[in-house]
Amino acid sequence: MIITVTLNTAIDKTYTVENFVLDRVHRPIDMKSTAGGKGINVARVLKELGRDAVAAGFIGGCNGDRIIEGLDREGIRHDFVRIAGESRICIAIVDPVKGAQTEINEIGPEALPGDLQTLASKLERMMPSAQYLVLSGNAPPGTPDDFYAHLIEIARRHDVKTALDTSGPHLRQGITAGPYIIKPNVAELSMLRGRELLTREEILHAAKGLVMAGTGVVIVSMGRAGCVATDGKRSWQATPPEIPFVSAVGSGDALVAAAIDALLAGSDIPEAIRAGTAAGAANAMTFGAGFCSKESIITLKDKVHVAEI
Repeated sequence: MIITVTLNTAIDKTYTVENFVLDRVHRPIDMKSTAGGKGINVARVLKELGRDAVAAGFIGGCNGDRIIEGLDREGIRHDFVRIAGESRICIAIVDPVKGAQTEINEIGPEALPGDLQTLASKLERMMPSAQYLVLSGNAPPGTPDDFYAHLIEIARRHDVKTALDTSGPHLRQGITAGPYIIKPNVAELSMLRGRELLTREEILHAAKGLVMAGTGVVIVSMGRAGCVATDGKRSWQATPPEIPFVSAVGSGDALVAAAIDALLAGSDIPEAIRAGTAAGAANAMTFGAGFCSKESIITLKDKVHVAEI
């Protein structure tokens, strides 16, 4: 079983709007509304790949009910803690003409100390059946900066590997607990280092520094350029093929899911990032986060170029 944690779940609404500009009335040519949040997206892709995934975290209010209804329709297992307040709505506006994407994400409801303890206790009870704990996305107001680190420590006590995909103080504190995988993008890694990272060499140097700080594997997503990964001793870059681009929403989550799936199947790191990059590209060809098909991932996998760097 793979547990994915989404502290700030959402209803994701993706609108397709041609020639989107500000200060104008638009009528979308398409709209998709789904249960969302990065951990839910990871669980969705893992389920598509045939893995037993359980989505956990916080939900609240009527939006929380709609998130549960959506997960039930998709057949995604879940075990959430209900909190006061209303789960957020996140809006993505995709412009296929300009190849642009605009996102408006609500902050989310406050998590109280009792909520955090309830979730931590729930996850600890689930650990004996878990292979991975995936911690994804930002945290709602009231969440201490070290909460992800606390969950990583719980997982370590049960010999469960962890993957961390977040940003800012939660990433900085989470790294101190020594997760097995972290998956920042270039902007998040730059923020962590305190300066903009412009070249592949700078990105790789920063990633290796995180391995030296106790992380097992660092995978840095770079959008259409694919990703770089390092275990501190060896490093690789995976480059995706050209694709008909639709939306980047959820591509990083698809990368995390497919990489973990490959590692569980016995693949090494180069093959894991090959699978992850294929999944990210397949997701970018699809309307809605995490709705790429297993067939599309397999098809693209052979077209991903992986080289040691």
